[in-house]
Amino acid sequence: MLDILKDSCLDSIKLLPFLIVTYLVMEMLERAAGEKTERLVAKAGSAGPLIGAVLGAFPQCGFSAAAANFYSGGIIGIGTLIAVFMSTSDEMLPVFIAERAEAGTIGAILGVKIVTAVVSGYLVAFLFRRFFSKRQQDFDQYRKEHGHDCSEDGHSLVAEVALRTGKTFAFIFLITLALNALMAGGGEAALVSLLAKRRVLGELLAGLVGLIPNCGASIAISKLYLEGVIGAGAMMSGLFVSAGTGLLVLFEENRNLKENLTVILILYVLGVAWGLLISAAGIRF
Repeated sequence: MLDILKDSCLDSIKLLPFLIVTYLVMEMLERAAGEKTERLVAKAGSAGPLIGAVLGAFPQCGFSAAAANFYSGGIIGIGTLIAVFMSTSDEMLPVFIAERAEAGTIGAILGVKIVTAVVSGYLVAFLFRRFFSKRQQDFDQYRKEHGHDCSEDGHSLVAEVALRTGKTFAFIFLITLALNALMAGGGEAALVSLLAKRRVLGELLAGLVGLIPNCGASIAISKLYLEGVIGAGAMMSGLFVSAGTGLLVLFEENRNLKENLTVILILYVLGVAWGLLISAAGIRF
């Protein structure tokens, strides 16, 4: 057990410098363009799913939360919200960079997420206009009456980088420790068989993990993929629905429980469906 703990510490510590640099750059970019990005999405109109998907793929902490707040206030529609949620990768990018994944691999994953998010956003917007227009009008009216803004956390640059780095490092260490213990106990083969070789089950389970409103979900999914435990389809299913704190803000700001559950169901079904399609097509990153 001590050897497993030692190896897990060493493996995690090696990633720490990359995490610090990555979060420093991400935080600087967010502070420079965060408000402009949010205003652009709020004013996007019919181009909302396209703009939301593209901007959602950029490493901005809290962008999905801002989109959920806009949706709760009736500023953007459900199509734009779904597009932002699906393109947002939460903590996937820092993990891939820290693990020194190839730039082409990261670019391909983000590209696929953007394209599928755009298609899904417009599909959801069309279906709601076509078949649920009255229900959508009721939702919009409810959100306009009950929505309100969320507040800023006010952390300094250094504090925010330290907090995000520390949180991600802790999750990486715990997941690495669990994987190392699993491999030492001979359970890796069984886990691979359960998730990677059973196509539908792998995508279904990964999608459920992605729904956990915590950065640990995207970190776990990314690590499992990089370790070869799950395939590309399962990874993408999990990342498509891994909207970070966006789901938490949705439930906090929007008091219509039935509508929130509808958003989650749509997100999960689309995420798993796209993951199964990626797996069936034999796409690898």
